[in-house]
Amino acid sequence: MSQKQMKEAFVSNHNGTSVLEITEGLCLPALCILCRGLLIVLSQHLCCSSHTWRTRFFIDFAFLIVPLVTTLTIFASFVLLEYLIVIIFGAGLLYETYCRRTCYARMPVGKILEKFLKISIESEYIPAISCFRVINSAFTAVAILAVDFPLFPRRFAKTELYGTGAMDFGVGGFIFGTAMVCPEVRRKYTKGSRLYLTKSLYSVWPLVFLGVGRLIIIKSTGYQEHLTEYGVHWNFFFTLIVVKLITSLLLIIFPLNKSWIVAISITVFYQLALDFTPLKRLILYGSDGSGTRVGLLNANREGIISTLGYVAIHMAGVQTGSYVLKKRSHIKDWIKVACCILLTAIGFFISLYIVQVNVEVASRRMANLAFCIWIVASCLILLSSLLLGDIILNFAKFLIKGATVPCSWKLIRSPAANREHSESLVSEAERKEPTLCLITAMNRNQLIFFLLSNVTTGLVNLLVDTLHSSTLWALFVLNLYMFTNCLVIYVLHLQDKTVKFW
Repeated sequence: MSQKQMKEAFVSNHNGTSVLEITEGLCLPALCILCRGLLIVLSQHLCCSSHTWRTRFFIDFAFLIVPLVTTLTIFASFVLLEYLIVIIFGAGLLYETYCRRTCYARMPVGKILEKFLKISIESEYIPAISCFRVINSAFTAVAILAVDFPLFPRRFAKTELYGTGAMDFGVGGFIFGTAMVCPEVRRKYTKGSRLYLTKSLYSVWPLVFLGVGRLIIIKSTGYQEHLTEYGVHWNFFFTLIVVKLITSLLLIIFPLNKSWIVAISITVFYQLALDFTPLKRLILYGSDGSGTRVGLLNANREGIISTLGYVAIHMAGVQTGSYVLKKRSHIKDWIKVACCILLTAIGFFISLYIVQVNVEVASRRMANLAFCIWIVASCLILLSSLLLGDIILNFAKFLIKGATVPCSWKLIRSPAANREHSESLVSEAERKEPTLCLITAMNRNQLIFFLLSNVTTGLVNLLVDTLHSSTLWALFVLNLYMFTNCLVIYVLHLQDKTVKFW
């Protein structure tokens, strides 16, 4: 076998792992982000001097990136131990913050919580959504290189036909995260405007350029491919283009608050088509039943047909985004939102079990009903974890006067009867978004981070014999690779640069 064939075989023919294990790994970054915020709050209280950009970068890298690398590699079988360590560390930070509080020092905890629930928040965006998108981007960046090393558990790799692998979450999570902040949800386009569809069509041209560019590079360099992922010519960017165009048309026809009906209708009818028409046979074996790749449809059947499932995931993300982005001011309202999303996620997981037992097991290759339910459930439980984590973090900020944490809500006192006595809990400096933040930097240039990660992954594969790398060498390469990508994005952010050419 050639080196290319060996690498292709190394990432192929896998059956995935349990939904529970993937969910455990997904929610760990939410706890790490909470610990990072608590550490910043406590350190601001203990240290008079403010953190430099280097200190903030290393703190963010240590709490966001390093746990992802270890969870996907050497600690893959010890996630519960990681949870225990992070929970103990976070609880210790929260306890120390409470003991050293500068506000309500003589007040019992019950009264403090009562006052906290009356607090209002001030923010133009939802930090949990930014964190969601960044976690998905960082997870994808780590996984696309780690999968080429032996220390990456094969059960986390993309599944061949049925099952749930950790890497299977990447594309669905990206589409869901993008849908939550799409122009339609943010009311960027005026519905009914003649320019509405034109703007949607124009917005996909960079994806056309990237998709064609990736196709040319892959074919010209002979880089290894996982053929059954999308097909011969299709790739992730082409899926994004089709999803964007179809959902733009659907959102012209259907109102935002009916997106969930559209999502359910698409997945149900698509699953019926898989079960009662030759569609499933076409995806798995081609038009002649022998796995042919002759003709455009046969060559790219997985990528083209599975787009229907991703359209449904996008519409579910639109529904979630329109619900979460509704204007709310009080902490108690956001607690209700987080609990509602968490309960919905649990309901989806129960539905997933029923569908997998009675209908069909999840399949990334087909993006069937079970796969769509799994992706939406996983996204919702991650989002609810981030929302609850941000609420706990703001309780810590509530205890320390003037505490600021990048990419988190800002607190203001609930308006009193006499507005003259309404007082801000934070300094004027916090009203301006802090710049020393890796999360904000990655969210700001998310597409550039994704492209940079793909380019550096290709370079590493060309320069390093990943198949025969030792554990220590693989860990060093993975951390250096992520450190380089994150540093480039962080420096762009410090220079106030947003790389956007469309």
